[in-house]
Amino acid sequence: MNDSANVEIDNTGLAITTDSFVVDPIFFPGGDIGHLAVCGTVNDLSMAGARPLWLTTAFILEEGLPMEDLHRIVDSMGKTARKAGVDLVAGDTKVVPKGKADKLFINTTGVGVVKKGRTFGGQFARPGDQILISGTLGDHGVAILSAREGLAFETPVLSDSTPLWDLTRTILDTGADIQVMRDPTRGGLATTLNEIALQSELGIEILEGDLPFREAVSSACEILGLDLLFLANEGKMLVFVSKDEVNMVLAAMKDHPDGKEARRIGEVVSDHRGRVVMRTRIGGRRIVDMLTGEQLPRIC
Repeated sequence: MNDSANVEIDNTGLAITTDSFVVDPIFFPGGDIGHLAVCGTVNDLSMAGARPLWLTTAFILEEGLPMEDLHRIVDSMGKTARKAGVDLVAGDTKVVPKGKADKLFINTTGVGVVKKGRTFGGQFARPGDQILISGTLGDHGVAILSAREGLAFETPVLSDSTPLWDLTRTILDTGADIQVMRDPTRGGLATTLNEIALQSELGIEILEGDLPFREAVSSACEILGLDLLFLANEGKMLVFVSKDEVNMVLAAMKDHPDGKEARRIGEVVSDHRGRVVMRTRIGGRRIVDMLTGEQLPRIC
């Protein structure tokens, strides 16, 4: 399934999405649960090619949550919504007894407008499509882990959570024939690519040597036995584009602040349908499976 549902009302195309956020801790390097909730919902709409317009939100609060924490999160949501160009138009609050929740859970629903005739989804991937990623992988997952476990790195790792509509609009404005856009959140790059391979009934090949990541993230994965391919991202997007137009789209991504580290990482193939295969640095081939369970719980 894709990240948003597309509906039509009086000849107007809309995208609608809903999500729940249960991150632990609720404040982490580079963001907080409120910032994450707005970014996650805006980005799901953006991946459907929809201009995000309205959000609703509901809070489930654990009894005893400090009011200063609640104010800080609400302020963060407001700032992020203004940055993304969306209005928070409705909300609800429920309080549960102490011990029946973990500080704060947030649910958000988003609505955006889709340009007529534009539909995006994993099922539309085509053999030969080139796969672009807008930046480094795993930043959000390692940022959450470092805050949760009290880990310190020589170079601090910040969550990459950011609203992606402006970058998406820049890509779409190139006029390229793009059929698939997706943000690799829970389950990371590996799970997202497997979902697209299954939807399209095609194979996907990625190049290990072309995957972008920060040295601190790679080091954390080696020390803790984590697989970079499965780490969550909250401010990155995958774009599938034809070979003829890949350089134009990549250049547009690199010219945008949220895509300056964009890379080509692979392509869609007709072989090994429904599977993702990675070509390793030493010339071998490795099947990349979908994540089962949660590599890191309570991450988004």
